[in-house]
Amino acid sequence: MASVCFYFQLHQPYRLRRYSVFDTDRNYFDEQKNAEIIRKVAHKCYLPANRMFLEMLRQHEGRFRIAYSMTGDIIEQMQLYVPEVLDTFHQLNATGCVEFLNETYNHSMAFLYSREEFRAQVELHRQLIKKLFNQEPRVFRNTELIYNNDVAHFVSHMGYDAIITEGADHILGYRSPNFVYRPPHCPNFKLLLKNYRLSDDIAFRFSNRGWSQWPLTAEKFARWINQINGNGYICNIFLDYETFGEHQWADTGIFDFLRHVPEEILKHPDNDFLTPSQVIDRYDAVGELDVPHMISWADTERDLSAWLGNAMQSNASHELYKIEGLLKEKGNPQLLTDWRKLTASDHFYYMCTKYWADGDVHKYFSPYESPYDSYINFMNVLDNVRARSRD
Repeated sequence: MASVCFYFQLHQPYRLRRYSVFDTDRNYFDEQKNAEIIRKVAHKCYLPANRMFLEMLRQHEGRFRIAYSMTGDIIEQMQLYVPEVLDTFHQLNATGCVEFLNETYNHSMAFLYSREEFRAQVELHRQLIKKLFNQEPRVFRNTELIYNNDVAHFVSHMGYDAIITEGADHILGYRSPNFVYRPPHCPNFKLLLKNYRLSDDIAFRFSNRGWSQWPLTAEKFARWINQINGNGYICNIFLDYETFGEHQWADTGIFDFLRHVPEEILKHPDNDFLTPSQVIDRYDAVGELDVPHMISWADTERDLSAWLGNAMQSNASHELYKIEGLLKEKGNPQLLTDWRKLTASDHFYYMCTKYWADGDVHKYFSPYESPYDSYINFMNVLDNVRARSRD
């Protein structure tokens, strides 16, 4: 049997406005740009994808299931600028075939710097998902799938039953990502690994006419899924939601492809679709997977170099978390909210100086002319936040 688990990530950061060293305005965020971007992405991706999935879920009457992880940052911006998108998520939730996962509220890397702040952001996110969708998530998704044994141990003690991360070759070795594993010293905690090859076939290679497998059809993709039968139990397809309509434009045929994937996969009698919680309820861990060093789903290295690979990124992160204690002692809710928006991993991603295989990806997502401009702008904002925490 091959159980397919579709999980989609949604996040938009609060982008900073141009902030000079002489600026004293406490409004750090570019409201016009943030509104413009989320409205554009909503109409290219979120709305058409949600409507399509709603139609598919109803069509297959419980045989097709999906999961989402949505940061607090993007939910707040949806509430402000595109409430109709949240309406469609409520409709999806009402089908009973959608699971919502937990993560850090602000898409932060807080676990690396402050377990207290990590726990606080996860709790804020848990409360938000409960309030919006009346779900108590059992599965955790850390920012950018950042993971190691320590993350698993900490999250398991927070009451979660499982965590998802990258099925990186260098941690799997000869083993397959198409099984459930368990971390060391966490006998009742489960680990779900992304099948990055099949995920990336959709996310990155779908519209590449130079790819040997182009065009990718639903029938061909289902055939690859079927090959897992006998060689695994699950196929975790974990994707950035903006794959649909934004990174892979509608005219590539991405929506038509997706619309036909469930019916093609379900033609095989041994296949089905499960949410992450259903996966861990059905399948036992086949063994222990030791991940002593941090991994992520970013770039070819699958490590933390996308956010902490140079001196600017390390310095900005260190200075950001250095003021956490002082800022929290201040007891100013707005100041804490502003600071937490700065913890979003995107701000450090924009400072990346990689110029090899992954350089173009970083440039595509950055609103800045260069990583150095990003660093200077961020530090100017942080200086003002630091001054406010001392007032």
